[in-house]
Amino acid sequence: QVQLVESGGGLVQAGGSLRLSCAATGRTFSSYTMGWFRQAPGKDRVFVAAIARSGGNTYYTDYEKGRFTISRDNAKNTVYLQMNSLKPEDTAVYYCAASNRLGRPSRVDEYDYWGQGTQVTVSS
Repeated sequence: QVQLVESGGGLVQAGGSLRLSCAATGRTFSSYTMGWFRQAPGKDRVFVAAIARSGGNTYYTDYEKGRFTISRDNAKNTVYLQMNSLKPEDTAVYYCAASNRLGRPSRVDEYDYWGQGTQVTVSS
């Protein structure tokens, strides 16, 4: 089992950057595919990015590609989401999640563990 705690959210102006972190407890962090999701008020939780166990493969939606970068440090049990060129429509609660599945899990039900979320607000 793994527990996840996100940090790094906050208020930023449009065009700015934020770096989210997700710290995991447990000794098996490197055995999980890690993902980031976001949920805007009144909307479903949607996939943002995922990274393979070794960090060798990363996956994004077209919306985030080129602006967001997911990375992980297995020695520190931490996954990151660097977000650049932020837009007001990026405003949401961002969740870190861990999946036992290989490949490119992108659905909420493909992830087994979730953090509590961190708020990102982008002002125009």
